[in-house]
Amino acid sequence: MEKARYETDVLIVGSGPAGSTTSALLSKYGIKNMVVTKYGWLANSPRAHITNQRTMEVFRDLGIEEEVIEKAVPQELMGNNVFCTSLAGEELGRLYSWGNHPNRMADYTLASPSKICDIPQNLAEPIIVGAAARTGSKFKFDTEYVSHVQDDNGVTVTCRDRLADEEFTVRAKYLVGADGGNSKVAENLGLPYEGEMGVGGSMNIVFKMDLSKYVAHRPSVLYWVLQPGSNVGGIGMGLVRMVRPWNEWLIVWGYDINDGPPEVNDDLAKEIAFKLVGDDSIPIEITQTSTWTVNHCYAKKISEGRVFCMGDAIHRHPPSNGLGSNTSIQDAFNLSWKLAKVIKGEANESLLESYQDERGPIAKQIVDRANKSIEEFGPIFQSLGLGEDIKPEQMRANMEKLKDNNPTSEKQREDLRKAIALKSYEFNCHGVEMNQRYNSNATIADGSPEEEFKRDKELYYQASTRPGAHLPHVWLGENGHKVSTLDVSGKGEFTLFTSIGGEKWIEAAKELSKSLGIHIKTVQIGPDRDYTDLYGAWAEVRDIKDSGCLLIRPDYHIAFRAKEVSQNAESDLKNAFEKILGK
Repeated sequence: MEKARYETDVLIVGSGPAGSTTSALLSKYGIKNMVVTKYGWLANSPRAHITNQRTMEVFRDLGIEEEVIEKAVPQELMGNNVFCTSLAGEELGRLYSWGNHPNRMADYTLASPSKICDIPQNLAEPIIVGAAARTGSKFKFDTEYVSHVQDDNGVTVTCRDRLADEEFTVRAKYLVGADGGNSKVAENLGLPYEGEMGVGGSMNIVFKMDLSKYVAHRPSVLYWVLQPGSNVGGIGMGLVRMVRPWNEWLIVWGYDINDGPPEVNDDLAKEIAFKLVGDDSIPIEITQTSTWTVNHCYAKKISEGRVFCMGDAIHRHPPSNGLGSNTSIQDAFNLSWKLAKVIKGEANESLLESYQDERGPIAKQIVDRANKSIEEFGPIFQSLGLGEDIKPEQMRANMEKLKDNNPTSEKQREDLRKAIALKSYEFNCHGVEMNQRYNSNATIADGSPEEEFKRDKELYYQASTRPGAHLPHVWLGENGHKVSTLDVSGKGEFTLFTSIGGEKWIEAAKELSKSLGIHIKTVQIGPDRDYTDLYGAWAEVRDIKDSGCLLIRPDYHIAFRAKEVSQNAESDLKNAFEKILGK
């Protein structure tokens, strides 16, 4: 066989949020990797934008959180989800969103050291790729993945240089397919999918227009406009999304999927924009238009042998809930440390099997949630008297009835209020973002009963130290300064947390570090120890005694928990590592 032109540990196809984050993490972990993308540069449109706390924690781990914050719109400017007849027209109602309701802000503040924000994908990707390239990742743009063949020792990947119009091969130990919703890697791998592609049609219109006078007093990411009988017909709901406050915007407008995608020229784009804004006197510049389809599809299997798929390649869904890039980045955070441990010889390949068990169920969950959020607009339409089979003039008359003084209109107003509140399942879905629990050979069950959620599991985050859960964030003290539990863990390492009386766990971790050849960081919390429990919050949430321990994986998920120290501390910890690492 002809020698491959390039050799690397991991070849990543795709430079989007999933691929670039995988590359950045692998380089930080000291793993040689290479990214190929058929495009000449990174994202050319705002696309994904909502960036939740779990994603910001990954950026924090990578050391790029501050750089992201500099380019992002902060949480306090995201929160007034407005429903209206146009931006200049009548307002029908608002919903506090993304944790901005005073009653919800505490939930978000307590859950993480990082804040939710809004950063368009075309601004986020260069930051992530920069972090990857600075630490050793190699990127080849204008380079198309063609096919691959895997064997017992690696994967031989055929690529095509689109500039030279010639094919070449790359030899890698592992291949990652992060090549989007039309993934060629997943297709060649023959991954089985559940669901349906193309269940609806939408167009994006990106434009520049100073709308400060209509939005600055009610800052938000999303403005929902209802115009029955508008030029595209039907109920006539359009979305005006903030890209940059308050002069760059993206409109999402539906089209009939049965008629195929329309040609969206500047004239049509301006017509739609002026109607949704409700003011054609403001100068407008159309910068980009595109069409896309609404999908309800996920991969039932996300890897095969030495090839792993992630991101939109395995979960294809509408942008509802802002789950797309966030889930993609979480896929990367889950897989990258496992690949690093295996490639370094610190773990057996059996560790990689946990990727399917942990991220497969998440793919299904978020695809179903995103599509359900679209359905949850139904009660709003119903309360306003809107429907596909109702004539536009009647729909407009139905909306006017909101203003009448009679029992029927009073009920209509109450129905609308409740219908808008229901959209918290899309716009305040903190639990969907934060409550992910893993069950695989990379977590050690401790016999505790399955967790009971005290509040709605989708709406509210609940901290837990049960194996498989994410390490709870609390502020610890270091020489009087605050530092998060997340800041003293992660970074590609296992971390063992204990307190006074847990010295046997610390000794066990030191011995295992030598015998297993894997670095285990130890954190002892208590007076005159590594860190202090500043507010007593660690004692409240840890669910173990002072002498117990928690073993935290590099992705912040809890691998092992012991309620208290035992005579067999070293063997208990050794058995846990042997199961997780497959050694």
